[in-house]
Amino acid sequence: MRLVADDVYMLTGTPRNAINVYLVGDVLIDAGTVLSARRILRQLETRDVGAHALTHAHPDHFGSSHRICGELGIPLWAPARDAEAVEKGDVVPGSKLAARLPSPPAHPVARRLNEGDEVAGFTVLDTPGHSPGHMSFWREADHTLICGDVFWNIGKLGPPADWATVDPKQNEESMERLRQLDPNLTLFGHGPPRRGGLEG
Repeated sequence: MRLVADDVYMLTGTPRNAINVYLVGDVLIDAGTVLSARRILRQLETRDVGAHALTHAHPDHFGSSHRICGELGIPLWAPARDAEAVEKGDVVPGSKLAARLPSPPAHPVARRLNEGDEVAGFTVLDTPGHSPGHMSFWREADHTLICGDVFWNIGKLGPPADWATVDPKQNEESMERLRQLDPNLTLFGHGPPRRGGLEG
């Protein structure tokens, strides 16, 4: 893993920058697919991890959540409107991802995240569209943003694919909200970190 901002680490993935996982303080953000657990746990061996939080309930973001929470003995935190899908091991309604990726194991949600909550020094922002309850994490002090899948940064910066997004129009509104923050550093669910704003 590598340090990308103060107390924010980006775990190494395969392929690089394809499905991203972050360690923020002692909170793991997202957990890749069901095939990611061993890689993630290996990188966390020397770290104190106290909780695991999700940006949203898609199988490439909570695929390994059950195993990681079980092996590390940590609670799972999820967006309030996506929590039921996590607890059922399901994909949020309206997404076609279920046909493309294996369904994650179900896991109880210990904390349902809402707008304004604090997670490891970041403020939770309600940024729905890609999923009904999608959330981003914002640190005002240094303008660092973890945007999950509101934007994809694969090849070029843009919206996530419509086929993977419950409400593309609502996601556009969330994109605009995040643009207005004018982040210095944006960390994506898919794609390398980006310094500077979020204008196309």
